[in-house]
Amino acid sequence: MNMKKAKIMLDDGLLRIIEARQHDPFSVLGRFDAGQQDRVRVYIPGAASVQMGENNLPTGRIEGTDFFEWLGDGKQLQGHYQVNWRDSNDTRHTYIDPYTFSPQLSDFDLHLFGEGKHWCIYKHLGSHVREVDGHTGVLFATWAPNAERVSLVGDFNQWDGRVLPMRSRGTSGVWELFVPGIKPGCVYKYEIRNRENESIQLKADPYAQQFEIRPRTASRVIRCNEYIWQDQPWMQQRSEVDWLHSPMSVFEVHLGSWQRESEYDFLNYRVLAHRLVDYLKPLGFTHIELMPITEHPLDDSWGYQTTGYYAPTSRFGEPDDFRYFIDYCHQHGFGIILDWVPAHFPKDGHGLARFDGSALYEHEDPRRGEHRDWGTLIYNYGRNEVRNLLLGSANFWLEEFHIDGLRVDAVASMLYLDYSREENDWVPNIYGGNENLEAIDFLRELNIVTHTEHPGTMVIAEESTSWPQVTRPTWVGGLGFSMKWNMGWMHDTLQYMSKDPIYRQYQHDQLTFGLLYAFTENFLLPFSHDEVVHGKGSMLNKMPGDEWQRFSNLRLLYSYMFTYPGKKLLFMGTEFGQGSEWNHNRGLDWYVLDYALHQGVQHLVADLNKLYTGIPALHKFDFDAAGFEWIDCHDSAQSVLSYIRRAEDEYVIVILNFTPTPRKHYRIGVPELAYYQEIFNSDSDYYGGSNMGNAGGLQSEAKPWMDRKYSVNITLPPLSAVVLKKA
Repeated sequence: MNMKKAKIMLDDGLLRIIEARQHDPFSVLGRFDAGQQDRVRVYIPGAASVQMGENNLPTGRIEGTDFFEWLGDGKQLQGHYQVNWRDSNDTRHTYIDPYTFSPQLSDFDLHLFGEGKHWCIYKHLGSHVREVDGHTGVLFATWAPNAERVSLVGDFNQWDGRVLPMRSRGTSGVWELFVPGIKPGCVYKYEIRNRENESIQLKADPYAQQFEIRPRTASRVIRCNEYIWQDQPWMQQRSEVDWLHSPMSVFEVHLGSWQRESEYDFLNYRVLAHRLVDYLKPLGFTHIELMPITEHPLDDSWGYQTTGYYAPTSRFGEPDDFRYFIDYCHQHGFGIILDWVPAHFPKDGHGLARFDGSALYEHEDPRRGEHRDWGTLIYNYGRNEVRNLLLGSANFWLEEFHIDGLRVDAVASMLYLDYSREENDWVPNIYGGNENLEAIDFLRELNIVTHTEHPGTMVIAEESTSWPQVTRPTWVGGLGFSMKWNMGWMHDTLQYMSKDPIYRQYQHDQLTFGLLYAFTENFLLPFSHDEVVHGKGSMLNKMPGDEWQRFSNLRLLYSYMFTYPGKKLLFMGTEFGQGSEWNHNRGLDWYVLDYALHQGVQHLVADLNKLYTGIPALHKFDFDAAGFEWIDCHDSAQSVLSYIRRAEDEYVIVILNFTPTPRKHYRIGVPELAYYQEIFNSDSDYYGGSNMGNAGGLQSEAKPWMDRKYSVNITLPPLSAVVLKKA
């Protein structure tokens, strides 16, 4: 080869590379046909010299630039050639030229993504270890349709946006680049230049499956998933179980503050799995709900301001550590529900906000695109690719991590265009209404996709309004959720329980009103983290009276919840009556379990779970009026409620005394002439009560009462619940 110093006038394509504006780097870099010869061109800022191939073929520098060219017979440099270069310190570097590889994403995948129908888009966008033409590397891909240029930057190229510009896939708005030699563990971001205003954004990868530990914000390339699951029996029975008629008692937990190794050190997912299972197994819960473990930059957000839609937070370990957590819980009989946040996202500069310099994932108009209260942005659910990000995320957690259900946060804020807005601060829909039609369609599609693809999984709405048919099938006009949090019941009940018992007779309807709508939806009864923060006090300290009354009231409250229609949820610490308000910056107040009254609350919750899960009458018809029957809802003067819970021929009788006055010889009507065992009494001294009761049971009499042929004469302990079952 006759090699001479390359001297050419710089064309616009080369200038665009130098100025980091080039949208089509493959038109400038790589191998080209130069007539009788092949031309190979690379761009390496800071290179002193460059050679090509295993034979170190010399190149010439394009004068005044960091472009290097080789001209010669293509047979001398075949396939995906090696580039060898030395820097000013004479340090040698070697890589396989990424600009010799063909596009890796199929047109079909891009088409599905553009339609918003690619449920496994996370297998294509993001960063994935691949072998292409015998070379192992990583395929990077992101969506940035308004970008003039997107570059891959990271610890492998000194974060220089000129070095690895990505290939544009045309009208799809997707950019991709396969880079040989990059290994799992490397950190990276995308440097994005907007074509309209020339702004440059440095963004984390929305599809990344791992991130650096905060406060650092770069994405990280993960290893290929080689985790071997051991939960096949659980997964099989999950697809077959009738969850509508099964007990469901949920323990809500914030992994960062349930327990800690020290004041500052989080526990690993694997350690948490063992400790949680060991702790919860004797307490009888059926499910664990995790406050968001999707990656988030700020601890104070509790995970509800997500930046990693496909990444378990690195605070507690690697993705496989989280797989182990779920696997171990499944093997020990616990379902896992994940708090999932498709309602809004934070404004952090490295996140989705103005991702390609435009309002890409959000609305441009802040009247539609911003939550004033939360300082966050709202997804544009009318854009296919935005919906696909979220639908792919939901499918990812259910498919790749065997999650059993999603609890969808802040659904009300998605449904209403005027949610928490001033009169002139919202834009009506095309019909002039306040319904967010695109969000409604998204939620319906979410429920159709997840229930179709993952039979037996649940999607639970945190929805606080009277929106109709939240848990009814989409084909009858519903939103299609499995369950909905019963916020009305929770607020009414806590307000009632906060009153001094002397005034409760005037608030009696707060307990009875809920039965007017209890079966209009599939309700879950939540005493969640929201009720023990922001100055609301702990569950124990919401209760009125002296210490004895506060503990008695708390035991009565839990007894009421576990015998009331609906699935159950308790937030961590409430199961043993933690006295202080929840603080996400430290572990729970475990020391209080040294005291008998707190032990008593914990014993009570364990026995209530045993009662609820073991007696079909208390769970089989949680969502059906056939499972509930009032005995007496009118005794406001004495603040007593009595009702029956049923399942086919089985039933239990529940009597609740909401005053500190013992009521002896209190008569209620019962269904049969029979002996009724007292199977539960919240006033037992085992729970810290006064041990007043009915000596294990009592015989009914043929004495008509409350429109029934038979009745019993019962002793009601103070501030207590009694449950009777026919012997």
